[in-house]
Amino acid sequence: MEVGNITTVTEFVLLGFSNNPQIQALLFVLFLGIYLLTLMGNLTVLLVIRADSHLHTPMYFFLSHLSLLDAFYSSIIVPKLLENLLSKWKTISPLECFTQISLVIFSGATEACLLSVMAYDRFQAVCHPLLYVVAMNRKVCSGLVGASWVIGLGTGLVNSILLGQQHFCGPNLVRSFACELPPVLLLACSDPYISVASILTTMVILGLGTLVLLLGSYTRIIMTALGINSATGRRKIFSTCSSHFLVVTIFYGSGVFRYMTPASGSALEQVLSVQYSVVTPLLNPLIYSLKNQEVKAALRRVMARKLGLTF
Repeated sequence: MEVGNITTVTEFVLLGFSNNPQIQALLFVLFLGIYLLTLMGNLTVLLVIRADSHLHTPMYFFLSHLSLLDAFYSSIIVPKLLENLLSKWKTISPLECFTQISLVIFSGATEACLLSVMAYDRFQAVCHPLLYVVAMNRKVCSGLVGASWVIGLGTGLVNSILLGQQHFCGPNLVRSFACELPPVLLLACSDPYISVASILTTMVILGLGTLVLLLGSYTRIIMTALGINSATGRRKIFSTCSSHFLVVTIFYGSGVFRYMTPASGSALEQVLSVQYSVVTPLLNPLIYSLKNQEVKAALRRVMARKLGLTF
């Protein structure tokens, strides 16, 4: 659209992965399967934690919020991806694009906070077991979760509002399968300094800040575990924390590479984006359910009750 001598972009085009119909059909089936498994896995974790009283503890309270967030995050990205794989015109309006960016940043910031809260919970459980019930009471847990959601919401709003101040006059081709801040900022005709400074500040303060809390918590946990004479005790501590540590490694590893490197639209960026936004929400419930004996035992109890009621 042209107003006077100023041209304004009225839609963006998501280039996606390929224009080959056969490849698009295969990708549609693949991503649809991943999306359904993601929803099923995260909702199963949510239902099991809610249904089994043995899991009504701070650790699983935080895990239930992480599962809810992963299901939400996947639903921000994958439905639009599936629509574009079936559509000839892979367009998205600026409002829808900026909303998607805002929700992606919100989800990433909230997950970073939740992961650091979960690490703090494990630190209290391992390093201060006698004071754990007092330190992680219901009010504290609710406050930590509420703060995580509020910080994520504020981060998403600030960055999307600043992005909305940018002028886009063309081209409108986004070299990605979804609206993400790095490739969209490349299309800005105005100086993107404020938006770039904002997202870098977010990454430094929130990303590195929560990472420092995570590393500090796990350093203390490892030191405490190594100071225990009992091999069984050490094994129990490492077994309890290994699932969370693996989730943290995947989340921060892919996120840092995706947002701390210059956007270029390369194939590696596409792979990192898929891993970060599509695969990770699927892996989290699998990691926690397969590596956590309490979750598996609770799932068996819930299934036994349901089958007993059915038959």
